[in-house]
Amino acid sequence: MTEIRTHDMAHGGEAVGRSDGKAYFINGALPHETVTITDVNDRGSFARARLLDVVEASAQRVTPTCPHFGACGGCQWQYSSYEGQLHMKRDIVEGQLRHLGRVENPTVRDTVAPGPPLGYRNKMAFNVVDGKPGQFRRGTHIVEPIDACQLLVPELAELYAKLGPLEGVDRIVLRTGTRTGQTLVVIDGTVPAQADDWDVSVVRRDRGRLIRLIGADHIHEVVADVKFRITGPAFFQVNTPGADQLVALVGEALDPTVDDVLLDAYSGGGLFTATVGRTAGRVVAVETGPETVGDLQHNLRVNDCFNVEMIDARVEDVLADPVDHWTIAICDPPRTGLGIEGVMGIAQPRPRAIAYVSCDPASFARDVRHFSEIGYRLEWATPVDLFPQSFHVEIVGKLVEEDVGFGL
Repeated sequence: MTEIRTHDMAHGGEAVGRSDGKAYFINGALPHETVTITDVNDRGSFARARLLDVVEASAQRVTPTCPHFGACGGCQWQYSSYEGQLHMKRDIVEGQLRHLGRVENPTVRDTVAPGPPLGYRNKMAFNVVDGKPGQFRRGTHIVEPIDACQLLVPELAELYAKLGPLEGVDRIVLRTGTRTGQTLVVIDGTVPAQADDWDVSVVRRDRGRLIRLIGADHIHEVVADVKFRITGPAFFQVNTPGADQLVALVGEALDPTVDDVLLDAYSGGGLFTATVGRTAGRVVAVETGPETVGDLQHNLRVNDCFNVEMIDARVEDVLADPVDHWTIAICDPPRTGLGIEGVMGIAQPRPRAIAYVSCDPASFARDVRHFSEIGYRLEWATPVDLFPQSFHVEIVGKLVEEDVGFGL
């Protein structure tokens, strides 16, 4: 048993303390606490340890409200006040930009809280064991059955309560359009007999295909006054007010005009193309995958986005052989980021501004470093709390060309 003082929160949601020159990562602790630790897993230059006791608690420490907290891995930070969570997320983004991005004094704005810290998720997937839905315990593939989830929007919380036994179900996805009232359940496995009583649309997923059983195979959601179709479990932001904030920040970063050609890389169902892209002269939207591309085509058509050229291809392939010269760009890559080749491809036509949307502070910071090496500067980064009670954070960053004479 060792006593240690913590000083920061690391990317990944563990508090960090130092003893004898070694960094200790401690799940369940907060910055500025004195704690005792045990079961130290020494990794050489750092170690991971299990929290044994909080000797001197942070002023931000609170009692978790969920009875499943600690066993369920869906939340990691319910023991922190919400104000504390917002501060920690900003500090994590700034720390990653300093250490991985090598940005000396990054301009990181305060974390935006778009809505309530509970009851915000419009979509959630649950694994099912012995007919009971649940979430993986943190760091394992063991399913912890849960009676209720405080993260669900009220409509989904009500649906979850009446699911009943789910024998034969392997996985179940619940999603709703919070502004349209449309709700959809996606099932892997056997559809329960009581599905008719849920009063929602139900589809079954079989080897990648969606089989419509009750109602439609899609829902609609409204973001920034634009209506989007979302099919089955296709990607869309799980926090609807948070999606509004992302659109506003991307618009601020780019400020498109009729003279601009906008690249929307990883455009998904068109969240930014159909909103921010409306004021651009032309938009090149790049996406692949049958369900997502189908949604994108539909959303562009019904929202009269006549200035868009859609390319059904991998972003990496398009960037490797550009077919256009964009003056501004949006990139919203997977968690792994763009990487050096993606950064080079986005920057090749020398756009005047780039809006980088990221769900991972580490890959965001690494890509910011790559952009800086080819003449782009991070003007600002804004964390947006799309995932309260967890360490996950969305970021919108604005990159601008620092030296117009810098060649690739």
